[in-house]
Amino acid sequence: MTSTILNTADYQQQLDEKAERIQNIFADFDTPELEVFASPAEHYRMRAEFRVWHEGEDLFYIMFNQETREKYRVDQFPAASRLINDLMPMLVDAIKPIKALRHKLFQVDFLSTLSGEILVSMLYHRQLDDEWTAEAKQLKQRLNDEGFKLNIIGRARKMKIVLDQDYVIEQLKVNDRTLTYKQVENSFTQPNGEVAQKMLEWAVDCTQDSEGDLLELYCGNGNFSLALAQNFERVLATELAKPSVDSAQYNIAVNNIDNVQIIRMSAEDFTDAMEGKREFRRLKDQNVDLQSYNCNTIFVDPPRSGMDEGTCRMVQGYDRIMYISCNPETLKENLDILGETHRITRFALFDQFPYTHHMEAGVLLERK
Repeated sequence: MTSTILNTADYQQQLDEKAERIQNIFADFDTPELEVFASPAEHYRMRAEFRVWHEGEDLFYIMFNQETREKYRVDQFPAASRLINDLMPMLVDAIKPIKALRHKLFQVDFLSTLSGEILVSMLYHRQLDDEWTAEAKQLKQRLNDEGFKLNIIGRARKMKIVLDQDYVIEQLKVNDRTLTYKQVENSFTQPNGEVAQKMLEWAVDCTQDSEGDLLELYCGNGNFSLALAQNFERVLATELAKPSVDSAQYNIAVNNIDNVQIIRMSAEDFTDAMEGKREFRRLKDQNVDLQSYNCNTIFVDPPRSGMDEGTCRMVQGYDRIMYISCNPETLKENLDILGETHRITRFALFDQFPYTHHMEAGVLLERK
């Protein structure tokens, strides 16, 4: 039995080093005291992916050393949620004796939740047939009889078989509220559930006593939009990925939130629309009157590449800017522009990815 070991005794030290590093990155800026939000030291990842290794009659998960590319066996993965660790051995033991399930299986992906639901995607180097579907249904029933809330997806080239649903329903606690989120397989979701809750609470705290409406770019499945809606008269949010937009619409409805509107547009197109450079039929089709919004605050959570200069210039037009970044280096580049007009009034580090060099940062900027 092999386990990927986490030295949890080192957790606080690695977090302190990140805090020092992020403060050094922004040393040229006038920043307030850094707010540091820790992760659980283990069982923090809601997602995990493993390759599957076939060795005679045996079958087990493997990972690769990122430096040497050597493979190693993984029976337990302490970085992943307890739910994933509970399911890992039971799943592989159940698959092992069933040829229809194990034949040419090369990868297993897990998506778990704090709410207790889990989704398993099984990836194959062969086309799947009725026998696979029948055996997978029995496997799902057997594991659910053991107490799991499990759904299964089978994937092969140009093929996807969904047993019941390709998503999980997550519940995140934000202060005294519980928010429900649909999280779809292969769509972006926050990987660290406990830290995701802290990020939402921080964002809600930063925008207390807000006036007017909120504009949000890159809203994903509405993760922040729904939590922040309580602090604004209305929220107008944009997202380009269709599965995320569909999830966001579901999440708005299931949480009975009536002041959030999601539109499917890129940040660049939205910038053009806001500045009146182009008209977009989809805005008319959804009866979105941009001029009716009184947005003093804008929320951005861009990809690792950050925002392009045009979007930065558009964002400067708002009195308050809340910026969540998964890449402090591109955040720094964007702040070179945003800092011309705004000052940093809140500064946070969220440890989404313990024991790695990755850092998630949050800043609140207010007009000078």
